[in-house]
Amino acid sequence: MDYQKIPSPCFVLDEQAFRKNLELIKSVKERAGIEIILAFKAFALWSVFPIVREYIPCSTASSLAEARLAYEEMGNKAHTYCPAYTNKEFSEIMAFSSHITFNSLNQFQHYYPQTQFDNISCGLRINPEFSDVETDLYNPCAPGSRLGVVADLLDEKLPEGVEGLHFHTLCESSSFDLEKTLKVVEEKFGKYFSQIKWLNMGGGHLLTREGYDVEHLIQLLKTFKTKYPHLQLILEPGSAFAWRTGVLVSSVVDIVENNGIRTAMLDVSFACHMPDCLEMPYKPAIVGATDAIAGKPTYRMGGNSCLSGDFIGDWSFDKELKIGDKIIFQDMIHYTLVKTTMFNGVSHPSIGIWTTENEFKLMKEFGYEDYKNRMS
Repeated sequence: MDYQKIPSPCFVLDEQAFRKNLELIKSVKERAGIEIILAFKAFALWSVFPIVREYIPCSTASSLAEARLAYEEMGNKAHTYCPAYTNKEFSEIMAFSSHITFNSLNQFQHYYPQTQFDNISCGLRINPEFSDVETDLYNPCAPGSRLGVVADLLDEKLPEGVEGLHFHTLCESSSFDLEKTLKVVEEKFGKYFSQIKWLNMGGGHLLTREGYDVEHLIQLLKTFKTKYPHLQLILEPGSAFAWRTGVLVSSVVDIVENNGIRTAMLDVSFACHMPDCLEMPYKPAIVGATDAIAGKPTYRMGGNSCLSGDFIGDWSFDKELKIGDKIIFQDMIHYTLVKTTMFNGVSHPSIGIWTTENEFKLMKEFGYEDYKNRMS
């Protein structure tokens, strides 16, 4: 990828890396004999859905907007799960959904009667009250979680009309984390497996990460299918599709110094364009930079919003930075584009693709009207 040919700021998807991930995901799907569907909550760049459909045809939605996007741009009805449905939106959600999972028994009882005439398969989200996720912000099984039905709330028989169960306990996790979760799910909810048609194992399966034990995942799923051959098994990763498939290209627009700390002021914002860096928090990788090394040119990276905490640091470079230098943030496609904001009305990065023909293709630019139309 020739960064000098890319405008700044811009999110850029590397088509070759994206296809490599898709090939692996499709291989796991076929070898394990399961369904893998794309979770829009992590990646919803619909301009490349035609590429996705070459490998994986279906998707999962967490809102009316995502369900409609699945129907219009993926060409399939979605597997939909919302933490809370509303009367205002539910009829439209049904129109765009093949499966609907309910977060509570109360929601299921309220809405299930409406689904019986639309050939929709209904399920319940369960909470096994077990997860290895250490960051509470991303742990759906933390004590007091509002997500999913715990085993104590279920009778010996599932409510009539429940055709599937759905759990989600992982976040950028391994197949061994899934193995531990499956053991708990089987212990707490296995008695219901004979009553259902499908089991959705949620997202967080980072099977495209270097070092992920794909063979263990396939064997784990095959073994589980052998025990419960009537169950359709579903995985819905999001990050795995777009993991390390692109960058955020930015530029240094100023350099300021305070109390010996030099900050490279950028034309992007961590708060607006890379929110997980502040929420998680985590320090993203920058091309050509390292963690701070004594004696080397070292800078904090500063965002262009007026939020005082809109910065991440520190990085060292081989030479002094100057205004106009490109700063390339790696792995900025999953859970970035879907979470960006227009706080402060800061310039929003464009979106482009670096194609397999080794060319840059600009897909989307943002301007004043995009900001204005979010307001009233």
